[in-house]
Amino acid sequence: MSLTSGYRQQGFVPLDAPGDFERLALIDLDALEYNVTRIRSLIGGRELVAVVKADAYGHGAVDVARSALAAGADALGVVHVREAATLRDAGIKAPMIAWLHTPRTDFELALRLNLQLGVSSLWELEKIAAAAQTATPSQPVLLHLKVDTGLGRNGVMLADLEKLAARARAYEVQGLVKVRGLFTHLAVADEPQRPETASQSAEFDRALMIAENAGLTPQVLHLANTPATFTAADLQQEDALLRDSVRVGLGLYGLSPLPGVSPQELGLRPVMHLQTFISSVKEVPAGQGVSYGLHYVTDQPTTLALVPLGYADGVPRVATGGPVRIYPAGAEPRTYREVGRIAMDQMVIDLGAPGLSDPALGYLGAPAVLFGAGQNPPVTDWAQAAGTINYEIVTRISPRVPRVSVGGSWRNDTTER
Repeated sequence: MSLTSGYRQQGFVPLDAPGDFERLALIDLDALEYNVTRIRSLIGGRELVAVVKADAYGHGAVDVARSALAAGADALGVVHVREAATLRDAGIKAPMIAWLHTPRTDFELALRLNLQLGVSSLWELEKIAAAAQTATPSQPVLLHLKVDTGLGRNGVMLADLEKLAARARAYEVQGLVKVRGLFTHLAVADEPQRPETASQSAEFDRALMIAENAGLTPQVLHLANTPATFTAADLQQEDALLRDSVRVGLGLYGLSPLPGVSPQELGLRPVMHLQTFISSVKEVPAGQGVSYGLHYVTDQPTTLALVPLGYADGVPRVATGGPVRIYPAGAEPRTYREVGRIAMDQMVIDLGAPGLSDPALGYLGAPAVLFGAGQNPPVTDWAQAAGTINYEIVTRISPRVPRVSVGGSWRNDTTER
């Protein structure tokens, strides 16, 4: 049985033979393309920037980028220039924006890669212009000025925007740069009723006026992230929030940014499925302590199962009671809770009854899914167990866990890689 059919028909990847994946993050690219189509339905003809920073939130940037573009994304968004270099090295030629720089950023590389660049400060603009002066062949670098409208992170303050805009216009006149866009980042769009989002939109309008007064003519205005993209219509703020372009990250991956709202309610399909196989099953008496610190002690004779995933694989050590769905060959699938402290390489679940170590019951080697689609636990359950957000859970899954992508309309064949 293939990885694709096993996952989609049964909710897990089967154990076929020694040497197959012992643990994997299966990436369903068809689900990702479905999500892109869903997002496009919300934004109409506006530009869609698919945010694939941080290795596509842990999903694998190259394959995700290919699928996002195939499904209708107009451009790709990354944070660092070196993230963009990885995509260019893979042969991806689509428009690409990188917006977070340090004094050690290689802007000459950025120009060779034909990147559009976010600019949050005067020092960035000066370094970009200097790189443009030596570029061969010389062509204007497309810039997006980023303004801080209230988030307090990177982005130029409105009090300093006039000076930055004037300097950018001077470089435009010299033919070194072209300010294509103006953008900001929303602070509380995941709490739609809060007034700060409207205030940020108003500040953004003031920033646009300052830029235009300096002689700049940005053609692309963007401030909406995933939560703003999904709530703008309900708030009757499509024009104020969606503008000319939206930058969507989390929604691509089928995850909800809105507390209490599931991906299904937003019309999204989860893309990552994290799985391994039970590596040990043993009987223990009542009073058996489990894992470091012995914070969990069995209250009756029972069966413990070992799940070979731990914090070295990106599962948060602080998580308590995270769900694991087990698919034993000789019994109905069931979701159990992790017990005891999560270790570097493993965690334990209490199967709740003695006698389950009998090989005929099929627990040893059974697929164990921490999160996925369908009847598998959602990522949000692990986020709640760890006291964090779903963004962090998927992004922190470590390179030790192979990413195995399936589907994707851009493939010329059915090869799974």
